Amino acid sequence: MKTSPKSPLTISILIICIYFSQLQFLAQNTEQSSSTIAIKIENTLKKLTLKEKVALCHAQSKFSTKGVERLGIPEIWMADGPHGVRAEISWDDWSYAGWTNDSITAFPALTCLAATFNPKLSSQFGFSLGEEARYRKKDVLLGPGVNIYRTPLNGRNFEYMGEDPFLASTMVVPYIKGVQKNGVAACVKHYALNNQELWRDKVNVEVSDRALHEIYLPAFKAAVTKANVWALMGAYNKFRGQYATHHELLTKKILKEDWKYDGVVISDWSSAHSTIASAMFGLDIEMGTGTDGLGTSTSNHYDHYYLATSFLKKLKSGEIPLAILDDKVRRILRLRFRTNMSNNRPLGRANNKEHHDVARKVAAEGIVLLKNENNFFPIKDDKNLIIAVIGENATRSMTAGGGSSELKPQFEISPLQGIRARYKNATIIHSMGFASGPSVYDKVIPSKLNADSLRVAAIQTAKKADIVLFVGGLSKSHLQDCEGDDRKQFGLPFGQETLINDIVAVNQNVGFVLVTGNAVAMPWLKKVKGVIQTWYLGSMAGHAIADVISGAVNPSGKLPFTFPIKLEDNAAHSFGEISYPGIDMTQQYKEDILVGYRWHDTKEIKPLYAFGYGLSYTSFKVSNIEIDKKTYTKEASINVSCTVKNIGNIDGAEVIQIYIGKSKSKVKRALKELKGFQKVKLKSGEKSNINIEIPVNSLAFYDETISDWNLEKGDYIIYVGNAANNIFKKKTFSVK
Repeated sequence: MKTSPKSPLTISILIICIYFSQLQFLAQNTEQSSSTIAIKIENTLKKLTLKEKVALCHAQSKFSTKGVERLGIPEIWMADGPHGVRAEISWDDWSYAGWTNDSITAFPALTCLAATFNPKLSSQFGFSLGEEARYRKKDVLLGPGVNIYRTPLNGRNFEYMGEDPFLASTMVVPYIKGVQKNGVAACVKHYALNNQELWRDKVNVEVSDRALHEIYLPAFKAAVTKANVWALMGAYNKFRGQYATHHELLTKKILKEDWKYDGVVISDWSSAHSTIASAMFGLDIEMGTGTDGLGTSTSNHYDHYYLATSFLKKLKSGEIPLAILDDKVRRILRLRFRTNMSNNRPLGRANNKEHHDVARKVAAEGIVLLKNENNFFPIKDDKNLIIAVIGENATRSMTAGGGSSELKPQFEISPLQGIRARYKNATIIHSMGFASGPSVYDKVIPSKLNADSLRVAAIQTAKKADIVLFVGGLSKSHLQDCEGDDRKQFGLPFGQETLINDIVAVNQNVGFVLVTGNAVAMPWLKKVKGVIQTWYLGSMAGHAIADVISGAVNPSGKLPFTFPIKLEDNAAHSFGEISYPGIDMTQQYKEDILVGYRWHDTKEIKPLYAFGYGLSYTSFKVSNIEIDKKTYTKEASINVSCTVKNIGNIDGAEVIQIYIGKSKSKVKRALKELKGFQKVKLKSGEKSNINIEIPVNSLAFYDETISDWNLEKGDYIIYVGNAANNIFKKKTFSVK
């Protein structure tokens, strides 16, 4: 009997049936997991010996913890980092393992992701990153970072999501959900108050309860209560005299009791300091102690961890209750059932076109146009045009260095490569201009190149060109944008400011392509025609930069932190040494809740570039700004509506930002705080009506007299704008 071939319709129906059966399986599996994991955990707990339980609580290698082979419990494997899966590290030290199959897609650093003001893009970012971690067989991805940008000198700001807790909270939730869809745990870090790298393992932070809850904890709280993050990493620093990684208030009470966090707390590498504190104040998995590459290692060093042999002895003696251990093990087993003991984990993917596309889209959408005198940008591809690309950052790898977020991408498109690929007709010439040195974690290595020779060559190159693109800024070397220490200066290093002056003297058509993860001083700003803030953009950096420079992409990024004119205009630095970096290893956050734009607004200090600022190649008109009521109860939401029209000649995107302030408050407040935003993409001539809902309860302040949130009655002011210092309209309403 002959079998007739199936028709295209039949095949389509079969595919649809298979698809929906898979969805049904996943739904049933998820439902079953939520109802049966607790039972599985308790059954497993009964089978474990005391020694096996303790062994689950500490590392067995640089990035793994033990399993229990006889019970089929696998090891847990972790990997840095927040914007790409780090190359394989050796078992016992920080050297690379030398694998040839551990290259990945480098995604943009999280300052860039925050600058997109696009939560949907954050979801795509997280999902793609999670796929790469899953492909590399990782169970925990050590990221994202949500520490608040307090000072522009913090060497690690490039890994975080800016100065505003609402922005960071809004952007981190879809990132975490995206990662965890792959059966990989996101590990939000560094909890909490790790806002500088200088003295990070020693400094004691003193900050008010109000600033703690209003500024420094909201993004962590959102990660726990809204994203259900499966892992969280403790911080190195102290808070009120206790180390943050095992902290009675931060970890035991706020995180695990108040927020009802059911995931694991993992130490930063060597951030644990005591067996009793680690056991009693919430640490679940201890990593790095005594094998951090900075301290000393002994024979059988993993047995000497605070949550190893010492922990076991204190459990046997009764000094630490067995219930404390069992709580940790339940969390550790729950992590496994969510990851490597889950029945429905996808396989993951790496270095595929979709990931490259996401990396490029995030990079291009996060680039911020800061200055554009006489429409210097975009630059057309003209066969009669000579463009000089000057600066070491035009060719330097920006995925190397930076500390634990260093990456080994399959490829990295440099700005020069991207510009040459985009400009097929114009003549592109290049000169290095300045040189720093190799990217190194804990030392500065000077360049062997002669600075004077590079400067002279750059000036000669600039003379030959119609347009100069100066690609400068910082790099991910020690004492720049790098883990382990902070920047030593607010200005640009390696003679860049002098070089710009020399170039402008021979060619006044200069645009600055600024590559940093931090704000920098700009004494040269008036001398250049345009400035583009480009961040560390990963594998597709050069293509994304060229997309914006050429106009193939209309810039729509907004600054996630304030650029002060001078360092002393920053709140943390305005109070002197006691506030940053601290005196005798103690620092007081004297600015309290007035971080970033809150400080500039309230103290009427003009910024160089404000939070939320970013130009476009087109123009927008915002009209019909309304709120739905004049009076609200605490259970209600405020509906802010407006019409946005693209009145320019090209397609573009604008970010409508809603700030709210309290007039005549009984407590100290910032003039206004970001409470909502929406990105709207419009074709030339197109208009759109948008609505932004803001829960009235989100206007509460943390009342230290009752140790809880308190919503004040009375009048409030809504500010609608497209930057903290560019407000279109104010509206007044009251809360009953």
